[in-house]
Amino acid sequence: MRCVIARFPFDLTKSGVLDSMKGVKPEEIVGASVIIGRRSYPAKQVGEVITRQDRRDFSAAEVLRAMTKLGFTCRGLPQDTMPTRAADPFQHASAMLG
Repeated sequence: MRCVIARFPFDLTKSGVLDSMKGVKPEEIVGASVIIGRRSYPAKQVGEVITRQDRRDFSAAEVLRAMTKLGFTCRGLPQDTMPTRAADPFQHASAMLG
């Protein structure tokens, strides 16, 4: 499938992406991610491996769009795992006053 990443066209296939990512150790995920095989990779890492371009040349959204077209599962920003606690009236008033 023809995908455009960083203004350059790439002919990507699902099997080609799987082969490219084989043996690549996933980095820590702090943003958008792509699930390839049984591993989750940061979108920028996947883009760098499959395009051989610097991560600064493309956005994570471009990689997510291309990987979604190829049938991979993509996730956006991770949700906050800590439950938010409602501020008591004193904390709220203090925050309002600065």
